[in-house]
Amino acid sequence: MDEQDNGGMQGQDPFANGADQAPAAGLISQYVKDLSFENPNAPAIYQNETAPEINVQFDIGASQIGEEVHEVVLKIEVRATSNGQTAFITELSYAGLFGLRNIPAEHIQPFLLGEGPRLLFPFARRVVSDAIRDGGFPPLVLEPIDFNALFLQQAQQQGIQFGDGQVGHA
Repeated sequence: MDEQDNGGMQGQDPFANGADQAPAAGLISQYVKDLSFENPNAPAIYQNETAPEINVQFDIGASQIGEEVHEVVLKIEVRATSNGQTAFITELSYAGLFGLRNIPAEHIQPFLLGEGPRLLFPFARRVVSDAIRDGGFPPLVLEPIDFNALFLQQAQQQGIQFGDGQVGHA
């Protein structure tokens, strides 16, 4: 065989200019940015035998920190009330630094607001559960959330279209 097999890249050198041009995304670091737990009616609230009503709210924000580094902040607020009294309030801002290289501009926001929170959520969920448990209540295990679907739904409501509707498939 006269031709050298170069992995199917005949006549092409993907690193001809010495630079890796392949898109890459990675989680650099994750951390608790802010955590608050309030138990304003303790110890009386522990005597209440009525199961509390739980209200969970989410908010997602992203900002560019450096040339190829973005911070995603997943905010989770959990409020529990029982018989008109606040049982507890937990507020968490859980953040991650993401390195994005050679990502087309139109894919950055869908990644940061769809895929970024999906990667952070299991860790944030544990922090919330532990804070509630440490506050004297049964741990609350939040159900998984499809952040990509939520991002697409919000984008459609704002009249923004993202290609084939595929967001953040890593």
